[in-house]
This record gives sequence, C-alpha cells and structure tokens, in this order.
Amino acid sequence: MLNSKNKAQYLTRKFVNHLMINGKKEKAEKIFLESLNYIYKKEKKEGMATFFRALENSKPLVEVRSVRRGGATYQVPVPLQEKRSLSLGMKWLIDAARKKGGSASLNLCLTLLEASKNQGDCVKKRESLHMVALKNRSFTHFRWF
Repeated sequence: MLNSKNKAQYLTRKFVNHLMINGKKEKAEKIFLESLNYIYKKEKKEGMATFFRALENSKPLVEVRSVRRGGATYQVPVPLQEKRSLSLGMKWLIDAARKKGGSASLNLCLTLLEASKNQGDCVKKRESLHMVALKNRSFTHFRWF
C-alpha cells in the first residue's frame, strides 16, 4: 500500500486534477498553492496539515443508492470505499469554494479552514448524507452488491 509521503502526493495531485478546468493544470496548481500560503499567513498553521484535516472532515463514510424493488424505489445506504469517499470529499470542497464569489485561491483557503474546523458547506453536506443513510438503514437488506 501507499506510505504517508506517497499518499500525500497522491491526494494533492488528485485534488489539483479535480480543481482543474479545461485542462489548465498549471492554473489549478497555482490556485492550490496560493490557498495553502493564505492558510499559513492567516492561521500560522501548516497548509498541508489543514488540507488533510479538511479532507478527512468532509469525506463521507456511506452513501445512498436507489434500488428498485417491487415497483418501489428505496434509498439503500452503502458503505464507501476509501477512494470513492476521498473523491466525493474533494468534489464537495471544490464545489463549496466555487459557490463563493471572488478570488478562487482565497475562497479555497476559507473553505479548507472551515472544513478543518468541522464547519462549512461540505461538512454539512456530509452530515446530511449520513442522516439520510441513517434514516434509511432499515432498507439495507435490499442491498445485493
């Protein structure tokens, strides 16, 4: 499996790839690095540590999938693999940053800081998804995959 250094590189590359629009990777890397610098200037904390904490706080553990049984559609909670949960967490962080107006790197910085403190839109999204899964846990017997 990946050691901690390789995992950190993998996660940062993956995040930059999610952040990239129209193949402009240099621009995405610049936005990411500027946001880490803003975090350091603003909070006097290590930017990468804040990024990993934000990612950990925003990634979901379960998701709900629609399963059709007997003419009815049920929302069935399904545990997520690590790769899928990290990908969803990254997408939610980026979506939350893009919803704010203004500078992309500053918005990403603020979103990462909020998520690292267990606040913000992406953490709310994770909590609401977990609540839906909890409410529908009686349908887990419909899961066949």
